[in-house]
Amino acid sequence: MDKKSENVVWHNHSVTHEARVAKKGHKPCVLWFTGLSGSGKSTIANAVDYLLYQQGVHSYVLDGDNVRHGLNGDLGFSDGDRVENIRRIGEVAKLFVDAGLVVSTAFISPFKDDRSLVRNQLEPGQFFEVYIDTPLDVCEQRDPKGLYKKARNGEIKNFTGISSAYEAPENADIHLQTAGKSVEQCAEYIVQALVDAGLVKASV
Repeated sequence: MDKKSENVVWHNHSVTHEARVAKKGHKPCVLWFTGLSGSGKSTIANAVDYLLYQQGVHSYVLDGDNVRHGLNGDLGFSDGDRVENIRRIGEVAKLFVDAGLVVSTAFISPFKDDRSLVRNQLEPGQFFEVYIDTPLDVCEQRDPKGLYKKARNGEIKNFTGISSAYEAPENADIHLQTAGKSVEQCAEYIVQALVDAGLVKASV
């Protein structure tokens, strides 16, 4: 992190951020989905992405598991590796915002300081912390990947919510309690929040 080459110089682009935003017709931002494993982050993020796509919004989803297949494939799940995982995703998300996109990131991102670090790298109004608030017992009942069972059996170390802490957001920009709500309702709620914030236009 601190050992940058003296020969690395920032290169300004011919096409500015402002020009890219104007071309797309909507404002860019990061929808930072956070919540326990099995809370519905990826499912809801993809539903939001589909709604935005239908409305002509340029968007993309960075999913935790998918990113660990490539960019972050060298990282484990220790606290240090989790911090580095989020740091890298924050940098990638920042590039997507510079390109004028609405980018959804679906990561547990258990630590408040890491989420705040990403927020502080972006301009005001470009970062929305989306707390997918699903109780641990519900997540454990779902257990779509069988991870909670393995964690309870001691087969997985440093598992968030079981053997590693999850620091829930205290003042999330979008706090979504999923109990009693369908995926579609959750997605519509989030898109409406973007409309209300003036980032995207309401669907017609």
